Amino acid sequence: MKYLLLRRLSQLMILTVFLLGPLAGIWLVQGSMAGSMTLEVLPLTDPLVLLQTFFTGHSPSATALAGGVIVLGFYLLVGGRVFCSWVCPINMINDGAGWIRQRTSMGDGSLGTTLRYWLLGFVGILAFTTGVTGWEDSNPVNIVSRSLVFLHWQVIWVILSLFLFGILLKGGWCRICPTGALYSLLGYLSPLKVRSSNRETCDHCNACYQVCPEPQVLVTPLKNSAGSSPVILSGQCTNCGRCIDVCHKNIFKFGSRF
Repeated sequence: MKYLLLRRLSQLMILTVFLLGPLAGIWLVQGSMAGSMTLEVLPLTDPLVLLQTFFTGHSPSATALAGGVIVLGFYLLVGGRVFCSWVCPINMINDGAGWIRQRTSMGDGSLGTTLRYWLLGFVGILAFTTGVTGWEDSNPVNIVSRSLVFLHWQVIWVILSLFLFGILLKGGWCRICPTGALYSLLGYLSPLKVRSSNRETCDHCNACYQVCPEPQVLVTPLKNSAGSSPVILSGQCTNCGRCIDVCHKNIFKFGSRF
């Protein structure tokens, strides 16, 4: 459970840094995950917010633009959907719902893996046609993070809705999230990848498929057929490390795509 514990530590530490300001008056970070300033010198901007701003026809400020470039550069390096598994607070909600879903028969539905890209396109069209970043008023990622940071406790209803959604449908909100779709495009180019270096020793126990939030990305790297790469090249991989944690053959590990 090494990577599970590390992911939880990462998520909780990031939330704590944001909460130190309103709760203790220690303003290491000001703002929310949509846009923030760290130590009054490091701007960070949600790339989806920045993209919507461009589509509205408005010019973002230099600070917002610099913050978007910094975030894009970071996730391009470490794997786009690392945000989904190591940063996003909804991941904890979705993982909890998935845990219950696996142990009960409360839901047996599933969602396609392409829906997130359709919703990403819709977000861009919405900004272009309305001239405002309207999606951010209903984006669960920013609603949850912003409400926690500014102590709007009504967010409990949003959290409960996301939790129920995750129980009823496999993958929950993460399967259709346009933020995750945008980050996944960076993931296709990222040098940091999960590799199935010892795939010839696989005994097909399916433990990795059971825990992976995007099990379709495991198929080709585990085939061990002529010409197939042992590297998980799909941008939909979240680099969460679940497969590394559960594989008793130690097939998976983090490494370079090259």
